[in-house]
Amino acid sequence: MSLDKATVAKIAHLARIKVPDGELESLAGELSQILTFVEQLNEVDTKDVPPMTSVAAQKLRRRKDAVTDGGYAAQVLSNGPETAESFYVVPKVVE
Repeated sequence: MSLDKATVAKIAHLARIKVPDGELESLAGELSQILTFVEQLNEVDTKDVPPMTSVAAQKLRRRKDAVTDGGYAAQVLSNGPETAESFYVVPKVVE
């Protein structure tokens, strides 16, 4: 796919990038090469390639789901200026 100067200028405008007129021709060539490469990637047959999340097969380490801390709600609530029934009391902000 080949891009001309007008198309590159429009892309630059849409991307809010200021490109001097003297650089439009070289930028058009570079963008055309990138698009040609992307078109080549579309020709690769990936039908039998399974999707993957990483190049190295890894398994996440799991930890036992157990409570290791807690049981001191009174100490936590002592930090608040006003509490009631194991909750902090805050002013109403929504009518």
